[in-house]
Amino acid sequence: MIQTYSSTIRRKEMEAVLTCMVNEQLGAGEMGIKLVQTLKEITGCDGAVPLRSPAIALDYALRALDLPKDAKIMLSALAPAWQIQVTESLGYTPLVLDVREDDGMVAPETVEQGIKDGGRLLVLHENMGILPDIQAYLAFGIPVIEDISQSAFAFYPEEAGAETARPAGETKPAAEGAEQTAQEEEPKGKRAGMYGSYAIFGMEDRDVVTAGGGAVLVAPGRREWIVLKKIAEEGPSTDSLPDMNAALAFIEVKEFKRNEKQRRELYTLYSRAIMSGKHKTFVRAADYGSTIYSFPLVLNSGFKDVKAYAQKKGIEIRQAYENSIIAFRQESLASTCMCANSLLLRCALFPLYPRLGQKDAARIVRILSTLP
Repeated sequence: MIQTYSSTIRRKEMEAVLTCMVNEQLGAGEMGIKLVQTLKEITGCDGAVPLRSPAIALDYALRALDLPKDAKIMLSALAPAWQIQVTESLGYTPLVLDVREDDGMVAPETVEQGIKDGGRLLVLHENMGILPDIQAYLAFGIPVIEDISQSAFAFYPEEAGAETARPAGETKPAAEGAEQTAQEEEPKGKRAGMYGSYAIFGMEDRDVVTAGGGAVLVAPGRREWIVLKKIAEEGPSTDSLPDMNAALAFIEVKEFKRNEKQRRELYTLYSRAIMSGKHKTFVRAADYGSTIYSFPLVLNSGFKDVKAYAQKKGIEIRQAYENSIIAFRQESLASTCMCANSLLLRCALFPLYPRLGQKDAARIVRILSTLP
């Protein structure tokens, strides 16, 4: 059976974790520092804190923003359930918003209505690695926390007329006529997570980069980092990401470009396979405008029938939003988040990860092209 989810663990990842075990580096330490430094070089952020879970990261971000205790926090109905649990545990009121069907994102006009209803902050869930029109959300003038657990390292388009800041350690191109490198051929623009007040880079077992558990809370700017750094220094040591997890994440971040290339190749094959069918996937930007998290398929027929059909062929598919807020609170939210509820029932995830060989990928393509 080809499983829906699978972490990409190669020899490099195994050796990094084994080295920590041999050296008895089990607590937070050097590898967490190396992970943060690498993320700073890639994204250009001012600072970051490696933590044991995305839930702790959201806790820290909300404390850093220090909103009034009666504040309403806007959340996507398709965001992971831990977001509403953390929000409520801190005494805030969650305001759960419906999404668009074509990309599973909360629309700016929905956020605008949420603000009229008392929303003071938006946790922006970048669904399935798809980047939104970030400026439309920033224009409201409220704090935004980007959840980049599925969209890590995607590029926002470069702002017209703006000079893109280079990450630390990256040199300018040589004189005219010099040979360009693959790095310089990448699109220019800020990375996912670099526009909000903070960004949560989840690294759980089903995130696009995994540490086997954990998250990095990213502060894009100096002002936000000063506040976050103080909170992190005063936090309990048990909140910090252990070195074994950080070692795994460090290698996966280093290998991200290689893995993403393989995911993109599979995504292209899958997309072609469904072109003549009645099912569809989400709309997303081409090239680097999004990260390939998985392959979501919005079904035009019942999930159970499609699941049974795939299972007979040795392929496991799962509901894309089985761990979402709408799944967690379906009874109370179904009437107000109708589109999210529909996607909960009709959106399936098909296996898409670098460890898939050509033979397994071909099997999945055949299933996609013949779905009932």
